[in-house]
Amino acid sequence: MPDDLDLRKLRYFLAVAEELSFIRAADRLHIAQPVLTRQIKVLERELGVELFVRSTRGTALTPAGAAFVDDAGAVLRSATAAQRRVRQAARGGSRLTIGFMPGIRPTGTVRALRERFPELHVDVVRTSWDDQVEMVLDGRIDASFVRFPIKRRGLTVIPLYAEPRVVVLPVSHPLAERETVRLADLALLDLLQNPEAVPEWRDASAALRRAGDPNPPQPPRAPTVEEKLEMVAGERGIVVLPESTAQYYTRPDVTHRLVDDLTPSQVGLVYEANRSDVELRAIEEIVRKEYLHSARS
Repeated sequence: MPDDLDLRKLRYFLAVAEELSFIRAADRLHIAQPVLTRQIKVLERELGVELFVRSTRGTALTPAGAAFVDDAGAVLRSATAAQRRVRQAARGGSRLTIGFMPGIRPTGTVRALRERFPELHVDVVRTSWDDQVEMVLDGRIDASFVRFPIKRRGLTVIPLYAEPRVVVLPVSHPLAERETVRLADLALLDLLQNPEAVPEWRDASAALRRAGDPNPPQPPRAPTVEEKLEMVAGERGIVVLPESTAQYYTRPDVTHRLVDDLTPSQVGLVYEANRSDVELRAIEEIVRKEYLHSARS
């Protein structure tokens, strides 16, 4: 890989890789298609590999191109994070932002951090399943309480604790009459969230549905907990949440039940692996004491 890898060409490459169309990627980037094509060819010459194959059936990534997607994204996120940090340093002052997923309370960590660094300004930001890692890698937040599974590449990951997962149902649903339910009870119901967040449901559902419609209609996906609960209340499907999240977002038209054969939700703290800020090391020390010590007590 050349020493002077051009970030602009990486952005062009990722746009084509995501769109799998030079026409759509050029429109998205607001550049002419011939310019985009030339830039990709230059990048391929610099790397010494072919990244895309174009045919009458469309555009596809080569094996080398597919392998390069994650690396190109990581380089761009790291560059963006560095830009954010240097601009923050230019503005002066000491500031740190901690992210947290719904149901997780960072209050104790923030309080301990402020006591240790009285001049430090600490912000908190609520994250979501789709951006909880992305926001750390691109520098929008410095450290984050996340829910697994996550992609760990480029991160320092500190597992903290686990909690049960529950299914959220309309109060009128027959399963709401039970104290607990099992995955088999849920596998044919519509899941209103990314199935990758509940791989056990995904696998159980796929196994049961093979004998029926091989291409069942996809249920709608809701990005936020509030939208998920609104759709559950409207009897459009179910969601699976960590117990603390379900307890935090209470409403009279939905209820939750423990799924007794579902693995617990794992919570951890993450920050960018190549950072060694004293404040981040302090956060790691604080959370290890706060969560891991209490788990052994």
